[in-house]
Amino acid sequence: MNLAAGSGRRVRRPDPATPLWWGTIALRMITLAFAVSAGLANQHEFARPWLGWTVLGVMVAWSACTSLVYARERLRRNWFVLADVLLTCGLMLLSPLILSDAQYAVNDPLITSVWASVPPLAAGAQFGVTGGVLAGLLTAVGTAVAQFAVDLDVARDGVLLVASGLLVGMTATVARRSGAALERALRTEAATAERERLARSIHDSVLQVLARVRRRGADLGGEAAELAALAGEQEIALRALVSTEPVRTSAQGTSDLRAALQLLATSKVQVAAPAGEVPLPAGMAAELAAFVREALSNVDKHAGPSARAWVLLEDLGDEVVVSVRDDGPGIPPGRLERAAAQGHLGIAESIRGRVRELGGTVTLDTAPGAGTEWEARVPRRTVKTERRAAR
Repeated sequence: MNLAAGSGRRVRRPDPATPLWWGTIALRMITLAFAVSAGLANQHEFARPWLGWTVLGVMVAWSACTSLVYARERLRRNWFVLADVLLTCGLMLLSPLILSDAQYAVNDPLITSVWASVPPLAAGAQFGVTGGVLAGLLTAVGTAVAQFAVDLDVARDGVLLVASGLLVGMTATVARRSGAALERALRTEAATAERERLARSIHDSVLQVLARVRRRGADLGGEAAELAALAGEQEIALRALVSTEPVRTSAQGTSDLRAALQLLATSKVQVAAPAGEVPLPAGMAAELAAFVREALSNVDKHAGPSARAWVLLEDLGDEVVVSVRDDGPGIPPGRLERAAAQGHLGIAESIRGRVRELGGTVTLDTAPGAGTEWEARVPRRTVKTERRAAR
């Protein structure tokens, strides 16, 4: 569900697997025609003709019903697809009551014939690979029970049923993932275009004024120089704001750590990050951003007003590395131990504690006159893993 451009109206995105559903409907009609034709050709040999025609009538009615349901995305419910699989297997299991011994002797098709091959496709389109395979296995077992045998023909039918459910399930899964990726790309492109438009507008007004104040204040000196420095910081912050995508939590429960860190850039803090998004579970992204803010706060408190800091974000796939380095005087040996002994636990709790709770590690590299560098390495976790850890 997305908002339509320029309005508050909600628009339902079409299911990318819809073509598979239309193929399922077409196949059901084709297989129904074959099953009815086979019933007409073999009706004189039925042990119970009335039951055979009843089953064929139910197949016709159910085919019409499923075609109407599967043609409409909002009607494709999980329970209906399960009912399709179970009803088909149930009708197929009535074959021993309908077919005569002579028909079994010459290996005539079951009353449902190839019509029974359609539900695994529907299950694959609805549930993906797992649903398609399970539906294929269930239908294959029903075929073996109705045939009273497990021979080469039954095994071949079972392989085809499972394989068809597997292939359709894989196709549906890939189609939906590709559709979701395309939708995210389109949203990102639209947001980027909007930010560029805002950046041009702000550049022609506010940013030019701030830049002029910064230059003139620096030339005048004195208190005007202080105002110039403040204007310069606000100019940098505003540029970062209009050039960075807003930090938000996606429908999958993830946030972009790159965007959160880029908002921390100032005239004294430079942020280097990958070109693309660095999605992490929202809680993890928030904790890492807080780790960086705390490290920068220590730079501001202890490294002096002229100290500069650099934030580096690296996405290594299975882990994320965040480092904060400054060019301040460094931390004297034993300083942190003495602070902890005196009950000052800010660094231990705010920096090391945050990363430790995420399952990561923190290293500190510092020496008198050599600046300070904090490096946090945190393994990437999925949203589900984070939720289990929270519980």
